[in-house]
Amino acid sequence: MLLEFTDRGIYCPQAAIFIDPWKPVDKALITHGHADHSRWGHKHYLCTAAAAPVIKYRLGKVNLQTTGFGEIHTINGVKISFHPAGHIVGSAQIRLEYKGEVWVVSGDYKLEEDGLTETFESIKCHTFITESTFGLPIYEWRPQIEVFQEINNWWRQNQALRKTTILTGYALGKAQRIIQNLDDSIGKIYTHGAIENVNEILRQQNILLKDTIRVTAEIPKEEYIGNIVIATPSAVGSSWIKKFSPYSIGSASGWMNLRGARRRRSVDRGFVLSDHADWKGLNTAIDLCEAEQVYVTHGYTSIFSKWLNERGVSAGIVETQFEGELAEIGESTEKEEEV
Repeated sequence: MLLEFTDRGIYCPQAAIFIDPWKPVDKALITHGHADHSRWGHKHYLCTAAAAPVIKYRLGKVNLQTTGFGEIHTINGVKISFHPAGHIVGSAQIRLEYKGEVWVVSGDYKLEEDGLTETFESIKCHTFITESTFGLPIYEWRPQIEVFQEINNWWRQNQALRKTTILTGYALGKAQRIIQNLDDSIGKIYTHGAIENVNEILRQQNILLKDTIRVTAEIPKEEYIGNIVIATPSAVGSSWIKKFSPYSIGSASGWMNLRGARRRRSVDRGFVLSDHADWKGLNTAIDLCEAEQVYVTHGYTSIFSKWLNERGVSAGIVETQFEGELAEIGESTEKEEEV
């Protein structure tokens, strides 16, 4: 096989490289900057130019090389290229080709265009490695334009009641997607420090985001009334959030699709919004790539791989330390203590 599944991560012996390894290795190809895919301790990193600034911010001083989408790197005869995954800014699928055999490691991905992230690219291959974070038929996303209409209407309702609107989303990816699709004619957009740190990094890359204001201790409580605060999920129930009272709090997550999720997260409103593919998206991606073999890495692996086999697609399960949206819920915690 071109790729092997080891206790350190997905490994290409011919090129002596790992993809998103979870233990320290010499050479690591990184699909994107979320904590379960981009870890500290490798000797050499390779990622897309768009993903690099946030990865450097999160990991500190690392030996990191960048590549453009579609640029081919040849290592000991293995052709390697990065292609848009549609998950977050800079996220990539990694294509490897050797002696006519093509594998694609998708990392995390979604097919819907969100107005900010590079659009998912379908890549023909013999073997496709996929996530299945939402690999059940119950997960079916509505178009994001409908979801943001709900969010903006909720914000207007809270404004009429003279409340602060608080909406949670992980600091890298989800928060910026929310910001970009809010109707900022309603009011001002304030952000948790961990989110604003990421915003600043993206703006330095000439990525245009709507205007936001960092939440600080100096801002009077009254300034928040009628406006919206984008916060990290870990802020729910913390002392930090008390300064916005009276408020209504909501969560934007694929898990809001589950009955009782809003109650368990202690929020008033739940909006189904995920940066991962839903059931239909997962199946569409696999159909488009025309892979003869599929490996399922994280999520509903048993159910999804069984479904694929029943459809006539040869599928197997691979144990990894990737966590999908579970990891992203706590994505801000690494830098949160600094803000």
